[in-house]
Amino acid sequence: MSLRCVYTDLDGSLLGQGGSLFRDAEGEFTLLGARGLEACHRAGAEVVLYSGRRRAQVMEDARLIGQTAYIYEVGCGLTLEGEDLYLTGDLQPTPQQTVHEQIDAAGAPGLLLENYADRLEHHMPWHGDREFSHLFRGLVDEAAADALLSDHGHEQLRLVDNGTVFRSETELELDGLPHAYHLIPRAASKGRAVAEHMRARGYRPEECIAVGDSREDLGVAEFVGRFFLVANAVERDPEIRTHAPAGARVEVTEARNGEGFYEAVVRSLAEGR
Repeated sequence: MSLRCVYTDLDGSLLGQGGSLFRDAEGEFTLLGARGLEACHRAGAEVVLYSGRRRAQVMEDARLIGQTAYIYEVGCGLTLEGEDLYLTGDLQPTPQQTVHEQIDAAGAPGLLLENYADRLEHHMPWHGDREFSHLFRGLVDEAAADALLSDHGHEQLRLVDNGTVFRSETELELDGLPHAYHLIPRAASKGRAVAEHMRARGYRPEECIAVGDSREDLGVAEFVGRFFLVANAVERDPEIRTHAPAGARVEVTEARNGEGFYEAVVRSLAEGR
């Protein structure tokens, strides 16, 4: 079976230090991420970026690598040939308010910041100019946070762990590495957005692979034939594999970041998927 599509996360996966395609995990120059993209192009496999980043950021990255479909704000939005699909359930943007503004007006972000004042803060400066998600950093129990949200009437929302960030990015005194968290509509996920793209393109699971580095990324494994965690994901979150969907084929690359992406692509092409 030929490889028809590669879904990949950006930060910590395809991209290296500083969010660069041409830097590895240590900041050294590398072409392997780009060579992985070239291998996809030569094989006729589409590359679809999925990310917690804002729409404008992911759009520019997709344009730079010559792709017309991309997923942004943790699966809240899917753009396909210039058409946007909002995968946020009953919470939809209106002429008066974005979904981000609706969530803010409901009080959910303030509830989390108040209850986790010593463990959670806005992930500045990337928390601004968002259409859907509220972005935080810190270290909290997502299940407990979701229970707190539900207890206060926010059943339509969930807090998503989108991977670790550098300890230097926060002054919070935490007992582990800080994580990036997105507060999003419960209906949205990277996995659902990937499934919608596959349906639109007519791709079968066995024709698709995905690459990622976070617990939320692992949700994509339910829909593709093969999912690769880059090595740095396990190094920074040793328990991450326990969050894989039951029955999913999840593998860990030997290399980190973009070099791990290259490894996943080349291995899949060599093995026929």
